[in-house]
Amino acid sequence: MFPERIETERLVLEAITHENVDVFDLYRHTAHDAPDIDEITEHLSWEPHATPKETKEFVDWAAKRRDEATGAEFVIRPKDGEDGAGEIAGTTGLGVDWDRRTGALGLWLRKPFWGRGYSGERAAALMELAFDRLDLELVAVEHTDGNEKSRRAIEKYVDAHGGQYDGILRNWHPDGDEVLDSHRFTVTREQWEGIREGDQS
Repeated sequence: MFPERIETERLVLEAITHENVDVFDLYRHTAHDAPDIDEITEHLSWEPHATPKETKEFVDWAAKRRDEATGAEFVIRPKDGEDGAGEIAGTTGLGVDWDRRTGALGLWLRKPFWGRGYSGERAAALMELAFDRLDLELVAVEHTDGNEKSRRAIEKYVDAHGGQYDGILRNWHPDGDEVLDSHRFTVTREQWEGIREGDQS
């Protein structure tokens, strides 16, 4: 159901499976002592990995989601010609709620890959997957209150695809001893198709 590989202009998204991803390579970038890891994970739903076993469990989880058709997780690698070509730049995913016909986007990137527009580029590819291949009706993305970098990136690509800011979800995201507010943005199939048709005319 989900593709093993998606190519964009500058990126390759590869399915997170044990065949495609070396656990120790991924662990180097998700470990508790990885460069800038505290800044990277400050607003994310996962904690830095203490051992390679945690990374293996993440890959197991990603493969299970793919098998059960509840979501697709991908490792992001820049293409040849990009700085850091072939390296793991981060991971992204599309969670699927079939009952609600909704896909949910997720992303994290290593700091050297911030500010390049990769967030919007992979979002466009995952929206195409959601609407064209999976026949979903809505793509949603959230960021926790205070995550300004994500807010700016999300606003830019949601607007580019005709979407909107839906509002704030109070006490929505458990984070240790806190429960954080979350901001939700969405793009409907109709909005996405309207922009695409406009681009082609």
